Amino acid sequence: MPTQPQQEKHSIEAWSLINRKYLGKGVRVKRFRRPTRCQIRNRVLLAILMANDIKLSQLAEELGVSSRSVSAWVYEGRVPGKTNLEKACSYLGYPRHILFREELLEKSPLICQPEPSRFMKRTLTRSPVSNRILTGLCMVHDLSVSDVSRWIGVHPGTFRKWLHQGTLPSPAFQEKAEAFFRIPRSVLFADCALQGDLRTKAQP
Repeated sequence: MPTQPQQEKHSIEAWSLINRKYLGKGVRVKRFRRPTRCQIRNRVLLAILMANDIKLSQLAEELGVSSRSVSAWVYEGRVPGKTNLEKACSYLGYPRHILFREELLEKSPLICQPEPSRFMKRTLTRSPVSNRILTGLCMVHDLSVSDVSRWIGVHPGTFRKWLHQGTLPSPAFQEKAEAFFRIPRSVLFADCALQGDLRTKAQP
């Protein structure tokens, strides 16, 4: 039977192993949790937040609501009340039919992804992003620009122009992107329309 000093030694060794395994390199906290695809009901809202590097807790603080409420908007597809809805639209710069389109909240968030892919962070760091919804959706589904381009039949350089320059593709390619992401083209390329409206208003 082990003596008291031996028991203490074994206990210390056990905790040492635990510390090295879980704390040795520091605690890594991800900015966004990685839920399964079927848990994300409002993909567009999450896409906008991820593309702008806004945490759910940060949005909650800015709007004066609980983090649980914002999580329910994203992961359960709930629509906020009128006051909070107006706050969210004003803060993020998108109208209700983009942020909380009910027909999308009711659909399955799964897409027909032919094979595994991975979003490359250099997509964000290489140059500023203009189409944040489309970029954010690639982040939500963890898709690389090259893979999405191949799957919808467009050159990767052209797809990058959609993301970084806010170029509006031809109706044929809008239809392909819509079919792949299962989101209306009016939402996928809403940034193009909104930027066009801003340029029009800025003209004397």
